[in-house]
Parts: sequence; C-alpha cells; structure tokens
Amino acid sequence: MAISTLLIIILIVLLIGAVPSWPHARSWGYGPSGFLGLALLIVIVLALTGRF
Repeated sequence: MAISTLLIIILIVLLIGAVPSWPHARSWGYGPSGFLGLALLIVIVLALTGRF
C-alpha cells in the first residue's frame, strides 16, 4: 500500500507542475497534464480495486 500512495503523490506533484498556466509550461499545451491526469486516474482506480 505504501508504494501506491507514494506513486499517487508523485503523480499529483507532476500534474501540478505540468499545468499550462505556469510560465515555463505555457507552450506545452494540455498534452502533459492530460497524460499525467490519466495516469493518476489509472493508478487511483488500481489502488482502490486492490490490484496495485
């Protein structure tokens, strides 16, 4: 359970860093934040179902 919690926290931090409103990420568009959001959603679902 500890590894899934750590992975969720890391993905949340990466998702916040990839938001296009930050000056360094403005030219990236929504691609990185969309991908990280999807990865976070998959990890949360797997953790809740007990498969991770």
